[in-house]
Amino acid sequence: MDWKLEGSAQKTESHVLQEQEVTLEDTGEDGISESFQLLQIDVECEHREEMTLPTSNAVWRSKNVQRKQRHWEKIVAAKKSKRRQEKERRKANRVENSGIYPQHSKRFLRSLTNERLLEAKHSGPRLCIDLSMTHHMSKKELSRLAGQIRRLYGSNKKADRPFWICLTGFTTDSPLYEECLRMNDGFSSYLLDITEEDCFSLFPLETLVYLTPDSEHALEDVDLNKVYILGGLVDESIQKKVTFQKAQEHSVKTARLPIQEYMVRRQNGKNYHSEILAINQVFDILSTYFETQNWPEALKKGVSSRKGYTLQNSVE
Repeated sequence: MDWKLEGSAQKTESHVLQEQEVTLEDTGEDGISESFQLLQIDVECEHREEMTLPTSNAVWRSKNVQRKQRHWEKIVAAKKSKRRQEKERRKANRVENSGIYPQHSKRFLRSLTNERLLEAKHSGPRLCIDLSMTHHMSKKELSRLAGQIRRLYGSNKKADRPFWICLTGFTTDSPLYEECLRMNDGFSSYLLDITEEDCFSLFPLETLVYLTPDSEHALEDVDLNKVYILGGLVDESIQKKVTFQKAQEHSVKTARLPIQEYMVRRQNGKNYHSEILAINQVFDILSTYFETQNWPEALKKGVSSRKGYTLQNSVE
């Protein structure tokens, strides 16, 4: 009886295997391909679910990080807004205040300035800065003189009727030249003449007028046929009549600015009054007078209240 049961079980198992074989034969290659496709879809779905799940470090950013991010975004937005407003403000100022050529580029305006300066070399008034006395000056005084040259050149560039400037007695290996290169951006490309020659040998003596506060003669006008000389001297020890004596040694005419004719002394606590001006201040007076033909207006621009002088009309 056991043998019969065992034989029956073997028969049943054999029958099942036959049915499976029949099933595989019935399904064929298409069925196998379809089964593999279903398996592949399941695997891809599982893989996609794994990819979409955020990592543990990036699930939630902390509140502190979010707060810092919002704060930074506000700063960036504020800077952009400020730059935009500043750009619009500058544009409005150019249109409102600079009535000439507001639509042109900086390069175009720079070329116009250069044209005016080069034209002054042939037809404008000439100004010579005598730098032959700088070997007596300290480094601090040389730095101050270099700054005055920078401001003088800047004023001349802005003038509608500029002067042609010549730096005489100026050597490229001097401490002053090195100081000018250090303090003045683009000094090597300034549109002016630089020469080692002395101003007294460079121009005819009869065309020279040395401007010095020690002269007895007041300057009445700016003559295009004259060459006006300014002494490039910053002397903290206040040595008197240095430029006046130098002009006398070469038999050159001298003149002073008409401060005494158009201005009066004003009372101040230190009782200080001085007609000694920096070369850029003297130039501002000459340039303003040359454009306006008005000495009071020119003196007002160049003579500061610290010098102890004021216009006569102001007192009245």
